[in-house]
Parts: sequence; structure tokens; C-alpha cells
Amino acid sequence: VQLVESGGGLVQPGESLRLSCAASGFAVHYSAIGWFRQAPGRKEREWVSCISARDDSTSYASSVKGRFTISRDIAKNTVFLQMNSLKREDTAVYYCATDLSFDCKGYDSDDYWGQGTQVTVSS
Repeated sequence: VQLVESGGGLVQPGESLRLSCAASGFAVHYSAIGWFRQAPGRKEREWVSCISARDDSTSYASSVKGRFTISRDIAKNTVFLQMNSLKREDTAVYYCATDLSFDCKGYDSDDYWGQGTQVTVSS
């Protein structure tokens, strides 16, 4: 099982980015995938969004709701996080994670995580 994030970068406030979480060793349409982020100086990762494999339902943190959209491309075995109207406070390393179950839940060090991709929002 492997997760590889990509798509991060440096953007100005108000711009957009699309992050990718490419999966291997399992099928993304059978596993819920969550996105998390860790801001500079923060010890803990903050949950951002999740897409369920049980019913394709999506959920978002209140801080990103209405700006971020999570989606899944079964053919590419990849989950995306479209981030619009980016703010400085969105600056963080973004990670995707799974425990290979259908349902979204909290994830910890026992689950599968990618290596992260840096998003920096700055003028």
C-alpha cells in the first residue's frame, strides 16, 4: 500500500491548487481517503476532508468548506483535493491517509500515509 501526494506549490492568496493522492496496492473506490494538513510550528495534523467509499459522501472541515472539493478518479486510482480561494492560513504540508476501510474516520500512525506535499500561500 502506497500513497503519493503531489500538486503542492507556492501560490498567492485567492489562487487555486489541485492536490493529487495517487494510490497503489489497493483500489481507492473501495477505501475511504482522508486529507490532513500540518501547519508550520504545529505538532498535530488537522483533518481537512474525507471521501467515503461506502456511499461516496464527502465531508469537510469548517475552515475549508465551500472552498475545497475532494473527488476520486477510479481509472487513475487517485483522489484529488481541489483548493480554491486559498488563504495564508491554508499554508501547510498536506497529507492523504487511509486505513483501507469503507468509512471515513480518524487516522493515526497505524494507518497508511503519504509523504506530504507543501502548500504555501503567500503574496
